[in-house]
Order: sequence, then C-alpha cells, then structure tokens
Amino acid sequence: MKAIKLLSFLVFFSYIKCQTLQTSLLHAVLEAGKSKVKMSANVVSVMQNIKSQNYLKENLRDITSIMVAQFLQKSTYEEVQTIVTELLDTVEQCKSLKSPESPLECAHQLMTTFLEYICSNQGMVEKHMFTDCCTTNNTERLECFLSYKKDDMDYREIFQIPKPEQICEMDKENQMSMKAWYGYEISRRHPFLYGPTILTMSACYETAVQTCCQEENKTECLQIKSQLMNYTCSKQVTLSSKTTQCCEQPEPFRGECIINLENDDKPNLSPLPLRRFTEDQSVCKQFTGKQDSFLEEFLYEYSRRHSELAVPVILRVDTIYRNLLGKCCTLENPWECYSRGNEMFQRVVRESRDRVKNHCGLHEKLGASNFHDRLIVLYTKKAPQLSVQELVVFTKKMADAATKCCPLREEQQFICVEDSAKLILGALCRRHEAEPINAGVGHCCDHSYAFRKPCFDDLQVDGAYLSPSLSCDQVINLKEDLCKAQEEELQIAKQKLLSSLVKQNPYATEMQFQSIIVDFLHLIGMCCHAEKSEKCLQEEGSKLMKKCQSLLED
Repeated sequence: MKAIKLLSFLVFFSYIKCQTLQTSLLHAVLEAGKSKVKMSANVVSVMQNIKSQNYLKENLRDITSIMVAQFLQKSTYEEVQTIVTELLDTVEQCKSLKSPESPLECAHQLMTTFLEYICSNQGMVEKHMFTDCCTTNNTERLECFLSYKKDDMDYREIFQIPKPEQICEMDKENQMSMKAWYGYEISRRHPFLYGPTILTMSACYETAVQTCCQEENKTECLQIKSQLMNYTCSKQVTLSSKTTQCCEQPEPFRGECIINLENDDKPNLSPLPLRRFTEDQSVCKQFTGKQDSFLEEFLYEYSRRHSELAVPVILRVDTIYRNLLGKCCTLENPWECYSRGNEMFQRVVRESRDRVKNHCGLHEKLGASNFHDRLIVLYTKKAPQLSVQELVVFTKKMADAATKCCPLREEQQFICVEDSAKLILGALCRRHEAEPINAGVGHCCDHSYAFRKPCFDDLQVDGAYLSPSLSCDQVINLKEDLCKAQEEELQIAKQKLLSSLVKQNPYATEMQFQSIIVDFLHLIGMCCHAEKSEKCLQEEGSKLMKKCQSLLED
C-alpha cells in the first residue's frame, strides 16, 4: 500500500511540474498558426514562435540537438552532441539573441549551415544516403532531407533504455544530461514530432529521474510503464503460452516482442454474447445508460471472435456500431434499426477485403516497378503539394509493403496490407500536421482514424491545386550525368519525371504519361551507348520534348 501511495505521489508531483512547462510551450504551439514564415523544420517552428530570448538562450542546445537527431537518425548521442557544438560555434546569428528578430535569423542560418555541414562530410552523406539531396539548391535540399526521415525504423535497433540502477548512477555522476539523452532518443525515433513536445517530454523524464533516484525503491518507481508486461509474463498460463519466448527476453525487448506477437489460437467461443448487441431488446437502454462501458464490451467480444482481422478493420466495425446506435436509439422502434448491425459489420469487412484483393491483384498484374509507377500517378494527383522527392519516397514505402504482403496467404495478406497502410498513412498524416498538404488529405487524416485507408483509396485529383507552370526543359533532365547513374538512380529519375508530368497535367491519360516515360528510358539507353552521348541526348531529345509539350498543352 505504501508503494502505491508513493508512486501516486510521484506521478502527481511530476504532473504538476510538467504542467508548468507544458503551459509555456502550449503558447508556442498556438502561435505557430499565426506565423507568416513557413519552413518545414522543428527548429524553425520552435525558435520563431517562442518569444523569450532568455528561454532560447537556456534551451538553444536542446533545440538544436532535436533538429540534428531527427535528421541524422543513425548517429550516436556523442556524434549528435559533437555536431551541435560545432554548429553553435559556427552560426554567428545564434551567439547573440538580443533583438526580437534574432530567433528567426538564428533558425534560418542554423538550418542552412547544418545542411551544408552534412553535404561537406562525404562519410556522413554516404552513411545516411543523402547523395541526391546534396546536389540540389537550398529549398529543394531541405525538402529532400525531410523526405529521408524514417519514423518506422526498428525500435530495438535505435531505442536503448538503461536499467533503472544505471539511469540513477548516470544521473548521480552527471555522465550526461538525462534531459538531453532522452530528447535525443525520442527525436530520432519520432523525426516528425513537434519540438516543444519533445522538450516537454524530456523535461518530464528528467523530473521523474531526479525524483525517483532519491527514493529507496528506484526500480519500481522508474518501471511503471513495464508493469503491464510484467503482469502478462506472470500470467502466461492463463493468458497465452505464446508469450514465453518474449518473457525470456530482457527489457525493453520484452515489451516490443509481446506487442508484435502473433495472435493466440482462436478460442471456441459461443456466438450468443455477440448476438445480444444486435438482437437484445434492451440494447438502447444499456447504450444510453453506460455508453463507454457498453461499447468497450462490444469491442472486446467482437475482437476476440475475429482475430483474423487487422486492428483498423475491427475499429471500422466498432465505428459502424457506435454510429448505428447513435441513430437507432433515437427512433420509436430502435430494434428494427440496429438488428441490421451484423449485416453492416459483414459488409464493412467484405469491402475492406475486396480493397486489399484489388490492391494485390494490381501488384501481381503490373509487377513491382510498374505498380510503384501507378502509385506515383495516383498519389501525385491526390497530394500534388508534396515535392516529387517526397512522393517517390512515400509511394516506395507503399510499393514495398505490397511486395512484402501480397505473396502471403489470404488471411495474412489482409492483415499485413492493412497494418502497413496504417503506419505509412500515419506518417503522411504527421507530415500534413507539420505542414498542411491539402483539404482532402486533411479530411482523411482527421475525420476517422478507422476509415483513413478507405478515405485515401477514394481520394481523387486535387482540383484546387495550380501547378507552377514549367517548360519541358525544366521537367525533363537530359544531362550526360544520367549515363553515369546506377539502375536505382535511373529509376528514381524516371519516377520524379513521372510525378512532375502528373503535376503539370493531372487529367492526362495514363497512356500519355507512360508513352513519355518509355521514350525517356529508350533515349537514355540509346544515347548513353553513343560515341557522343550529350550530343545524342540533345538532338534525339527534341522529339521527346515535343511529345512532352503536347501533353502540357493538352
């Protein structure tokens, strides 16, 4: 009992201290929407929206560390801190923060210097695969670097949590700032997370460490989050024998292993408890009396009987049922209305399966490369505001997921595609949250988490988008350096061209796009084997330019 009271007090104490910091940072978040200057980087958002120069002086190093760790996710803590020191020593605008304009000037100069710093370090460029970014100008360079951020990196590879005793020892010996270390780990694991949020989390973690390390039971205090996993492992026989392999692993791998564990064998359950949610005459009485408890019970009973369904699909059924009762329970004869529930559940599952079947059928028909091209066309139409680099990287994740999921047997294929889409579209929505893309994307991201994938599937051309008018010379690159490109680089060049063409004329037919792409690849193949390749590209390329111009004027 003492331990419970102590932990409750510690949570309350940390909450009060963290609330103070969160309040000050909330003002920064609210001010973000009022700014006229836009730049897709956390460091700029933080600096230009927090008014106090004193605050910046105190937190500049942490803010810069967040920026570096979010871009260079493979770098160690020590490497990040070294880069931060060198950057702050170099950028003159950040050495003195006296005028109201100083934070913004510091932010822009810091970002520019940081990108130049990376591109001047060949080892760093190769390690993080930024070669193509460093050949672009400042604006395109930043967009390119942003597109390489990965928020789906392997958890075990990058998030190492010391044992509680080690944490307290490190804090006692002041080996490193707990706030800076935790901020570093969170930043590289969540490269799109808003800077003030990371600062808040880091400060709260530091508070918890400083408080817990003064207590006798340091381990219990610092391991509140692992209590559920410990309970699961202590009840293996009752809950699931499949957890044994996970429970033998040390933290933090144990928790990650349990989360990713395949479903337990389906129990032989009676359908009666589930039927009562659509057949019982007292459904509305239960729903209006204790709505949350009633719906949680439905979700529990439905989920355990449908382990073959992906989480997003189960949430769709849950959403359908919630909306159904909200409508039916206002009618004179609600039973007639909600008794159709089971039919509606089956329909939403069937429609979800059909979407996955069509997706994988198209992948099989087109092959991996052409399937990726089709995704580029579709998503350039849906979100033309994204840079061509972002569109190529985003659609590659979708294409790779299809290559991984579609060969699986039907049940696994269904779950794999749905779960992959959940993560990939989640990353797109975080990108939209950081810098709004368009109204259609915003609707799909915000309206319903459960129906996010169907919403994006059905999203059409963004008719409100006006593409900057470009000539074919600006759209098609016919430089001799294409002849030195590796196969993968040539594919990327082709895909960027495809995306650029779609942006210029989203209503052109797929045959028109493919005709130009085929001619482009043929031209590269022919001229790169010619004696004078650049002359060949210019002379033979005129035909391709005419075809391109015809498409742009169509």
